[in-house]
Amino acid sequence: MSSKISTDPALPVPTAAAPEARNQLIAALPAAQRAGLLALCEPVQLQLSQRLCEAGEATRYVYFPIDAFISLLARIDDHPSLEMGMIGREGMLGLQLSLGVGRAPLAALVQGEGQAWRLGAAAFRAELQRSPPLRRLLQRYLYVRLAQLASAAGCLRFHQIGPRLARWLLMSQDRAGHAQLAVTQEFLAFMLGVRRVGVTQAAGAMQRSGLIRYHRGLLTVLDRAGLEAAACSCYACDQGHYAAQFPAPGVRRRTEARDNSV
Repeated sequence: MSSKISTDPALPVPTAAAPEARNQLIAALPAAQRAGLLALCEPVQLQLSQRLCEAGEATRYVYFPIDAFISLLARIDDHPSLEMGMIGREGMLGLQLSLGVGRAPLAALVQGEGQAWRLGAAAFRAELQRSPPLRRLLQRYLYVRLAQLASAAGCLRFHQIGPRLARWLLMSQDRAGHAQLAVTQEFLAFMLGVRRVGVTQAAGAMQRSGLIRYHRGLLTVLDRAGLEAAACSCYACDQGHYAAQFPAPGVRRRTEARDNSV
C-alpha cells in the first residue's frame, strides 16, 4: 500500500453495478428504515490513499463502507499523522453529524479501496430526524467508537510494536475480507507512528514465525490464529465492544426473546 495521498473525489459507481447493502450498520436497521436510507444513498468507489476529509473540515458526506476501509488520523503539532481508528463495513464515517456537530474531529484516509454508500450531510440529518431506529442504532455505534478510541490511546502508550502490528493486520484483514494486503513497510510505520526499522524488525519476526509472508509490498496472513495470539489485548477488546452492541442475528434473537419474557 502506497503512502501517496490523493485528494481526488470518490468515483460514482454505475447504477447497474450498485452493490447490495452489505454494510453491517445498514443491515442492522429494520427493513423499512433500511430501504429508506438506501434510497437516499449513492454507491461510490473509494480510491486507495484518497483523503475523504481533514480534521476540522465541514462534513459534506457520510460514508458506509462495503468492502473499502478507512483510517482515522490525528495530527499533533508538527508530528506525522497517527492512526487512531479504522472503519470498514462494520461502521460509518461522519458519525459526528448524529451529535449535531458539522466538523470532522479526525482526518480520514482510504486504506483499502473498494465500494461504499455515500450520503450528503443535509440528507443524512433529515433522515436522522425521520428515523428513530437509525438514531438508536447510531447511539450504540457511537458507544463502540468511543470505547475503541480509548483503547487505541492506551495501546499507543503501553503496547510494543510487534503486538500492535499484529492487531493492525487483523483489523485490516477483517475489513478487507481476504488474507492478502497490499502495504509497504513505510505505510505501516506511518499508520503505527513508529520508525520504519521497528516495523521491519517486527514484520521480520512474524515472517520467521510463519505468521505472515511479505514480498514486494504484498503481505499475506498465513496463520490467523497465530496472529491473534501475537496481537495485543486491544484487538479482542475492540471485538468485544462491537459484539456486545451488535450481536450476531442468532444471539440477538435469543437476547430479545429473553428480554421480552421478563
